[in-house]
Amino acid sequence: MKIGLTYTYDETKHENYIRWLKAGSDSISIIKLSAEDNNLDELKHCDALVLSGGVDIYPGFYKSKKEVYPNAPAAFRKDRDEFEIAVFKRTQQNKLPVLGICRGFQLINCIFGGTLKQDIGRDGNKIHRFDINDKAHGVNLVSGTTLQQVSNGERFAVNSAHHQTIKRLGKHLKINALSDDGLVEGIERKDASGKPFLLAVQWHPERMFKFNLGDSSLSKGIRDRFIEEIKKSKDKQP
Repeated sequence: MKIGLTYTYDETKHENYIRWLKAGSDSISIIKLSAEDNNLDELKHCDALVLSGGVDIYPGFYKSKKEVYPNAPAAFRKDRDEFEIAVFKRTQQNKLPVLGICRGFQLINCIFGGTLKQDIGRDGNKIHRFDINDKAHGVNLVSGTTLQQVSNGERFAVNSAHHQTIKRLGKHLKINALSDDGLVEGIERKDASGKPFLLAVQWHPERMFKFNLGDSSLSKGIRDRFIEEIKKSKDKQP
């Protein structure tokens, strides 16, 4: 089993994803995908895709002309945005399972025509924005969603390291998790029938181990369901 993982431009963070996805299994290998390597064609060797976290998405990709805003990065990575949008579209053509995390969650929403709130404000950042370490807060899962089913629960503690959020939800998507202060924390397909698996969350399940939550049914459930969907997808391949 080979999982394509977009590069978050931080080797330590990249290794967190690898460790979480493999979970000690020698049967899983990770293929790094990056704009820097310009290796879109490597996706033909992949059975699934994880869109990782990282720098803010360039505002033009969600139809905003405002490039200066509170906590905006010193520089955007338009090349990364373009590359990962192309990667995602290829996965949909190839019917591959996709998991989006933090930035990846936001990028998926933008690809589906949604928009972002560029900064959640002082009060929101006290709860959600990275500050030396990840923050932590509660999330409430929407009953009947895939996320709620895989976690076998309705309320969990998660880590947090973001200052942006979904403003307008993308077409054909639905919300599966909300923070206590009302921010969208997870999305999935509104109608998944006949379509490849798609799940995205705003937090970082790959580093919840830092809060001793790596084995929580939420973090483990997301990873286990993703691996299960990859196996199903592989079985359907000619």
